[in-house]
Amino acid sequence: MSETESKLCLVTGATGYIGGRLVPELLDAGHRVRCMARSAGRLRDHPWADRVEVVEADATDPDSTARALDGADVAYYLIHAIGGAGGFAENDRRAARTFADASRRAGIGRLVYLGGMAPGEGGRDLSPHLRSRAEVGEILLDSGVPTAWLRAAVIIGSGSASFEMLRYLTERLPVMVTPKWVHTRIQPIAIRDVLRYLVAAADLPAEVSRGFDIGGPDVLTYLDMMRRYAAVAGLRPRVIVPVPLLSPWLSSLWVGTITPVPGGLARPLVESLRNEVVCADDDIDRYVPPPPGGATGFERSVELALRRVREADVATRWSSASVPGAPSDPLPTDPDWAGGSLYTDERTCRAAAPAQRLWDVVEGIGGERGWYSFPLAWRVRGLLDRLVGGVGLRRGRRDPRRLRVGETVDFWRVEAIEPGRLLRLRAEMRVPGLAWLELRVEDEGGRARLAQRALFHPRGLAGHAYWWAFRPFHDRIFGGMCRGIARAAEPSGGDVTAGPR
Repeated sequence: MSETESKLCLVTGATGYIGGRLVPELLDAGHRVRCMARSAGRLRDHPWADRVEVVEADATDPDSTARALDGADVAYYLIHAIGGAGGFAENDRRAARTFADASRRAGIGRLVYLGGMAPGEGGRDLSPHLRSRAEVGEILLDSGVPTAWLRAAVIIGSGSASFEMLRYLTERLPVMVTPKWVHTRIQPIAIRDVLRYLVAAADLPAEVSRGFDIGGPDVLTYLDMMRRYAAVAGLRPRVIVPVPLLSPWLSSLWVGTITPVPGGLARPLVESLRNEVVCADDDIDRYVPPPPGGATGFERSVELALRRVREADVATRWSSASVPGAPSDPLPTDPDWAGGSLYTDERTCRAAAPAQRLWDVVEGIGGERGWYSFPLAWRVRGLLDRLVGGVGLRRGRRDPRRLRVGETVDFWRVEAIEPGRLLRLRAEMRVPGLAWLELRVEDEGGRARLAQRALFHPRGLAGHAYWWAFRPFHDRIFGGMCRGIARAAEPSGGDVTAGPR
């Protein structure tokens, strides 16, 4: 594509699973890309960050949204509040209307929206989240801007919430009792085909403004999907016994216990599975012809996803997007912070190792490597978090060695990273307050020094009680972590000095 033919594409939701993968595809197609994000820093470490323009904006704010849309040819609307608590539908409605109005005033030539497949007419018997997605699609279609509303069912790709749910249920349960939704017919689609449709939608004729169902070549039940996944993954055949007893709420608890997907996100996924989601037509093929050899089949999409997982080459994960309701306040930088009480636990440890080696251990913390202290306490804390609807420890990491701002590490999110020097994590577990963990590496002439700081800003009396209730365990947990990280950096576990500062 020549420069004169390229379009300026605004991508919302670029910090999320789909948006983070769409950006490089648009760039490779010859388009110019502008990313709209509430925090520009969350995009800083993506491999394509230096090839895009980033504008800070909130889709519910007309002024900042108008600035983000100014001069764009195509706008991708990839914003939704899956996993949100009550009120998410109104938030989605308000953001969609603001964005639609701003797009019309800005003279945008094309809106592209990816939503869920909604069977039937009028939204009868749809889950609340599918109903909200359908409402957003209608708002965008009514905007007066030519709109392509792509509707997909289950998306199969490394790191997608649907794939993680399928993967962990099948791998961890050789025998399982399942609810009746395992018999619901589904038309899954590979992430590579979703991205192909999204990129092609930028060039649809101006007179095309409608919804399109998109899906892969296979129509399966969830039962079929689990059995086929087991075959592709080389697992023994699974024994699956469907029962009509598990409600969506109980099912989400079951999914949240077995898989890394927390209950708050599992519930809308499970609720949507009660609806049959099969393409009503293949009209999209008139505008976007299938690739040579046809769309990606289910087994092939699973093979590709598993390869990415095993090679630790997962570009984005479902957890890339912020958890609804998670704290987003910046870390207080003034020791005498005027915002209220601030508890700290500070430790220093020295290691007989180069600073780079110590940094490698710090950057690889969490996930399979754990937290280097009192593993049982960390597991119990993760379990308790999931029991109260939190994310727990099972989100793990996208990459076992490297981190970037905005992604998750178990029940933390990377708030800041200065390679070789600083890692700051913000807690997303359920706590009565705000919490951070900061790890700083310093070079002392051949020996490395780790400065570790845990901070907690309590919320109300419960927050103060929480801090003091766990204070007796801090040396075992935080002190042990500091010492454990330092020891892990040493060639053979040399002497480590540690203690409260």
